[in-house]
Amino acid sequence: MEKNKKILLIGGGGHCKSVLDSLLKANLYDEIAIIDRKENIGKKIFGVDIIGCDNDLSELYKKGYKYAFITIGSIGNTSIRIRLSNLIKKIGFQTPNIVDPTATLSENVHLSEGIYIGKNSIINAGSLIERFAIINTGSIVEHDCIIGEFSHVSPGCVLCGGVQVSRGSHIGAGSVIKQQVKIGLNTLIGMGSVVLEDIAEGVLAYGNPCKEVRML
Repeated sequence: MEKNKKILLIGGGGHCKSVLDSLLKANLYDEIAIIDRKENIGKKIFGVDIIGCDNDLSELYKKGYKYAFITIGSIGNTSIRIRLSNLIKKIGFQTPNIVDPTATLSENVHLSEGIYIGKNSIINAGSLIERFAIINTGSIVEHDCIIGEFSHVSPGCVLCGGVQVSRGSHIGAGSVIKQQVKIGLNTLIGMGSVVLEDIAEGVLAYGNPCKEVRML
């Protein structure tokens, strides 16, 4: 077992609190610290110190923080998460998955890296969760789904079997997606939507039934 595992959480907002709570319950790291805006250095979140900003990442890596996790959420704009992922990979950080202990995952789920799976989420057999995706609190991802990199499945969503959520898309809280439906790249599905057919890339769509409203 690796000794003195140290991880940095990058971003000190609301999503950080969710991820941090999962980390503290899982008890997999010897030391946790947070990176945030410069004016927040010295503050704490749940007793965990904010010790630096983005500019300090290289130096902190040299000091033994070998793991980093992006704790900035996204609603339809993944550019910050993508930039940070490129930065931490270039420095050399490992990007683990963080799975809340209350989540339920089939043994036949494939996880890439940098993924967060929140409380009471369920991911069923044959599903693929790609890099830096977020499966948030209480979501159900049924069998054979593909959740693209940097996408975000918000709290309480239900994705039926074989759904594909393409890279960078956001599924709003409480939405339901019919089996075999595909959501295009960088698309935003509004909360509470019922998605019965494929949705194009780069659009805002919402409603019951869900309809494409405008380009993003």
